Amino acid sequence: MREGNARSFGKWRRRALGLGAALISLMTFLGLVGAGTASAWSPTHGRLETPCVWSAAMNRCIKVQIQFAAHGGNKYLMMLDGLRARDDFNGWDIETNAFQQFSNDNINIVMPVGGQSSFYTDWYAPSNFNGQTYTYKWETFLTQELPNYLAGRGMSRTGNGVVGLSMGGSAALDLAAHHRNQFNFAGSFSGYLNISAPGMPEAIRVAMLDAGGYNVDSMWGPPWDPAWLRNDPFVFAPQLRGLSLYISAASGLPTPGRDNPQTLLDYYNTANGMGLEALSLVNTRAFQVRLAALRIPATFDFPATGIHAWDNWEAQLWKARPQILSALGA
Repeated sequence: MREGNARSFGKWRRRALGLGAALISLMTFLGLVGAGTASAWSPTHGRLETPCVWSAAMNRCIKVQIQFAAHGGNKYLMMLDGLRARDDFNGWDIETNAFQQFSNDNINIVMPVGGQSSFYTDWYAPSNFNGQTYTYKWETFLTQELPNYLAGRGMSRTGNGVVGLSMGGSAALDLAAHHRNQFNFAGSFSGYLNISAPGMPEAIRVAMLDAGGYNVDSMWGPPWDPAWLRNDPFVFAPQLRGLSLYISAASGLPTPGRDNPQTLLDYYNTANGMGLEALSLVNTRAFQVRLAALRIPATFDFPATGIHAWDNWEAQLWKARPQILSALGA
């Protein structure tokens, strides 16, 4: 990069980070920390199983929802949940038509269940704020233990895809960057892609306390711990070279005819979704410049309207679907 462009990039990034930190502070002050609004439970088509897969790393059984490929294909798309992931079903199933979108395609859909506030990473220790009795080891599970199980069901260990929303979007890029043989495609919808930037560790701390009382220090240690940089998409961006990437964030403006609050709770959720999506947009725009500087190609989509909510992510999944199928050879 030329020196002038580098200086412009640095100035733009500092402005973006400043705006991001301001948005974080505003949302924290207002108590607007959440994981999006809900829509409706989606029915599922056939070929669906929900096995419990043993994780020796976490010393427990992890529920996984699997829709098998329509024609016996061996590639899979792993779909990661958001910060408030539930223990009964994956949010992609509860809130969207994700299974239906791929019901006639020759890829397997794999949705791990659980992992609230985990960032799908390997933690240092159990969270000591909420009485957690075991240490999250989600990266180990998703890149070693679950693939071992899936291989026994006829699925490939290599050339697969991973996509996630919000917390899961950041994690999808993280897993793909550090386990390149396992993935050909990675997608982030409304992810936070510069998590070690000024203000972001504090925002994540508040959000994780709000979503289950989790202590971020048990995850990656204090903000100066190297784990923050290791798991920051902005930092590990060079490791994404060669992957098929789809990355999106909406404007944070409500969509007419779709985001129409009626009750006080609706207004709260809409305001929450607007602020979170605006922050994701700042992160994602900065990440776009970062990839451009590295000359790493990626598909970026920035809808003119849309908040941090499931209907936005459902629409993004449909837009990304052709690229996913192409990357997985389906």
